[in-house]
Amino acid sequence: MPKNKEDRENNRLTKRTQGIDPVLFEKKLAAWFEKNKRDLPWRRLRNPYTVWISEIMLQQTQVRSVVDYFIRFLEQFPTVEALASAPLQNVLKAWEGLGYYSRARNLHRAAGLIVEKYGGQLPSEKSEILKLPGIGRYTAGAILSLAFGAREPALDGNVSRVLSRVFLLELPIDTAAAKRELWKLAEALLPEKEVGRHNEALMELGATLCTPREPNCAACPVREMCRAFARGKQTELPLRSPRKKVPHYDVAAGVIWNDGQILITLRPTDKMLGGLWEFPGGKCRQDETLEACLRREIREELGLEIRVREHFQDVRHAYSHFKITLHMFHCDFLGGEPVLDGVDAFRWVKPSELLTLPFPAADGRVIQKILAEQGRGPG
Repeated sequence: MPKNKEDRENNRLTKRTQGIDPVLFEKKLAAWFEKNKRDLPWRRLRNPYTVWISEIMLQQTQVRSVVDYFIRFLEQFPTVEALASAPLQNVLKAWEGLGYYSRARNLHRAAGLIVEKYGGQLPSEKSEILKLPGIGRYTAGAILSLAFGAREPALDGNVSRVLSRVFLLELPIDTAAAKRELWKLAEALLPEKEVGRHNEALMELGATLCTPREPNCAACPVREMCRAFARGKQTELPLRSPRKKVPHYDVAAGVIWNDGQILITLRPTDKMLGGLWEFPGGKCRQDETLEACLRREIREELGLEIRVREHFQDVRHAYSHFKITLHMFHCDFLGGEPVLDGVDAFRWVKPSELLTLPFPAADGRVIQKILAEQGRGPG
């Protein structure tokens, strides 16, 4: 009997991989990929810098959302030196709307380190690339295999789904035990050569055929090796742990006017949405009216007094772990000298200037309405 946890896991791995020939798997997968791969801009611009940028953008974001951002980003920051020397606000503005803004902040920090420590060249050693901000095991594997041909697996959500079906992994895919096993399965399938193509083909298979719902098994090049397909369980896998209830928060914020200008504040760099500008406000307490919440938040964060006028707009937005309804009000500045408590900076700006600065997506919809109303004035 296996003596310890590692022995038991290795024993399970051996059983799972029995009967699946990695050489035949790779042959079928590669032939399908060469015929069916999508024409994507980062596949035409294959170098370590563009691989890095595309992989960071593709984290938790669908391909169709990334294509235009990738093209515009490279036009603005064509080299790692250009990215490193750019102001963070410019990088965040280029990222605006793509979400998960820590990715942009980490890109900017990492670019500085690459220029300073590695002479402007993305490191090709796994131990070194993992030291860069924003690069974990998956991203390191993708960059090393795609840009440098290293024999490293790359396990993203698409690949995890494919492997869970091929090997009939009946563990919740979001658990530590499942992730350990999936990494080992990904390693077991690695070919000796063309590892980058192999990883990319697995990602492509999961993105286009082996999709979460209604996988197109009829067109799958490896369906004859897929144990979930053989047992009719392809739509049941992968398993996931029960979802926790997503909390919802009511947030009151103000379009605060003073002599034709609007007050905006800068979120702390080390917080969620850090480095982005926003309309000031905050979460409502229980049994607190929206108007009272807004006055309190402005007093506590900025030391200012305002008059809350009419309701302006409600914006509903979902983040990764919670949802908000952003309740916007037109407000008048009454007095006080701004102080900073929970924000990094403040500015009074003309409405037209709002378009030049990076804002979260929810605030962006507010900006659109402000500018659309300018023919009627602020209130």
